Amino acid sequence: MTDGIVKVAAFAGSLRVKSYNRGLLRAAVALAPPDVKIHVIDIDDIPLYNADLDDENNPLPPVKRLVDAIVAADALLIVTPEYNASMPAVTKNVLDWASRFDNVLEEKPTALMGASTTGFGTVRSQLHLRQLAVGCDLWFLTDPQLYVSSARTKFDADGNLTDEKTKEKVTELLSALAAFARRVGKPNPIGQQA
Repeated sequence: MTDGIVKVAAFAGSLRVKSYNRGLLRAAVALAPPDVKIHVIDIDDIPLYNADLDDENNPLPPVKRLVDAIVAADALLIVTPEYNASMPAVTKNVLDWASRFDNVLEEKPTALMGASTTGFGTVRSQLHLRQLAVGCDLWFLTDPQLYVSSARTKFDADGNLTDEKTKEKVTELLSALAAFARRVGKPNPIGQQA
């Protein structure tokens, strides 16, 4: 952390341009407290994980961009939809790639949030993501949790968050993530250059 600012790398596990989850991530950027700076990672061009393409010493450019962004961050924010009662392949794929590089995800303070049109929000998707903690050694924020349900009533046609109560919850989650990162986070391995 530099100058008291918590740097958060973030991605939305949806490729649809007007997705509610991309909108939720845009809202997080706009609503971030003054001590939180969010760097959005573009994951559109990250290929499906393939061990034949996996070279830690010479990573593919989109994978290097992903890994560099996570390494430079004090914390990680994953905004994920829920597909078939679980996380989408896009979300899992990002973590599969990042986990192939030593210490990139290890002990990284991480928060989850997500939006869905169902009444459950993304509860099941986030539960499955939390199971990855063992394999990836991510440290998940447990409270508060943010599951945005009935998303059609909380976002406009372009996927922008309009619900004021949800906006408050987004800010609350980001403040809690910053406090969590300060409490448990490792020093940034690239120091003041981040």
